[in-house]
Amino acid sequence: MKRYGPGFLVVAAFIGPGTVTTASLAGARFGYDLVWALVFSVLATIVLQEMAARLGLVSRRGLGQALRTVFADSRLRLPVCALVVVGIGGGNAAFETGNITGAAAGLALLSGGPAQLWALGIGLLVVCLLALGTYRAIERCLLVLVLGMSLVFVLTALPARPSAAELIRGAAWPSLPADSALLVVALIGTTVVPYNLFLHADAVRERWTNGLPQPTALSIARRDTWLSVSIGGVMTLAVVSTAASAFFVRGIPLDNVGAMADQLTPLLGSAARSFFAAGLLCAGITSAITAPLAAAYATAGVLGWQRDLRSWRLRAVGGVIVLIGTGLAVVGQSPVAAIIVAQAINGVLLPVVAVFLLIVMNRRELLGQHTNGRLANLSGTLVVVVVSALGLFQLWTAAGRLLSGG
Repeated sequence: MKRYGPGFLVVAAFIGPGTVTTASLAGARFGYDLVWALVFSVLATIVLQEMAARLGLVSRRGLGQALRTVFADSRLRLPVCALVVVGIGGGNAAFETGNITGAAAGLALLSGGPAQLWALGIGLLVVCLLALGTYRAIERCLLVLVLGMSLVFVLTALPARPSAAELIRGAAWPSLPADSALLVVALIGTTVVPYNLFLHADAVRERWTNGLPQPTALSIARRDTWLSVSIGGVMTLAVVSTAASAFFVRGIPLDNVGAMADQLTPLLGSAARSFFAAGLLCAGITSAITAPLAAAYATAGVLGWQRDLRSWRLRAVGGVIVLIGTGLAVVGQSPVAAIIVAQAINGVLLPVVAVFLLIVMNRRELLGQHTNGRLANLSGTLVVVVVSALGLFQLWTAAGRLLSGG
């Protein structure tokens, strides 16, 4: 494991309360019908994160810095920089709200007390961890928490005994049941996280220096990406399977965080609440650390700042994200609603960031012989088209309901 790490940093970012909540709702409301969206999300994440890792290793630049270079002499430079700063900053603030809200909900389930008070504590903890200012220290912390999440979610899913036939049908046959579009967009947005593309490119640059032969580093980075994202996919599938067995099969509604834990009692007995709450807490902390970290990297790259975690500018950007997320988590009303909205925002932002990544990955002055091939470009374009179509469908559906008074 000394040769791995950045890929697990990505998993620590996308396996957050948003994934737990969205996957739980998908399984509880639609059984295994939306498993295809999860499979698509995992494959899309592997495709895009491999590009981001390749960019960081070959060009020694993050995605933000690469965009600044590509659009240096273009009239689009300022709009692109502004879009990245505002889009990633706003998206990460929403994401951070869901992360802190979810972690606080987990603590409230474990020990009682008001979730708003726990949200303040989680925000303070995140600030302290980010104040360490070193990539390796943060990475070690996140790897430990990801391991804890893996054990919690997989052990939770084992007693559910999901139907193999239903899983295969749900994965192989895409469908959009009534009122499922928002959940599909959210499920994709919580897995293919736009800010992870910025985070990954900088993380591999930090992990593998110029002293390691490039072919070796690329090979390790690809294995790291495939392994970590696949583990994240298995963890998410475990949540979907458990929720499908506990809620969908029994016809029990799921509308709040407490119910997610309480309704698992028939499967896990008295340990259900503690298992679920611990997983939600770990998921919230890991994602709450990586969201401000990625926002800081993205902003530093496009604005040409020094990319050092000990820089006051990067700490200021991360601090603002944590501050906004903590504030909204404290005053928020519905944890489930806040988390789902945050994931949907990421799903809408994803096509824009993916297009920027594809533009960068086809510039030979940056990547030389390591530019995208036809398969990589086709795969990336497919991701953009599918996510854009789902987002437009959701907007069309929402507009139709608004016009009809529904």
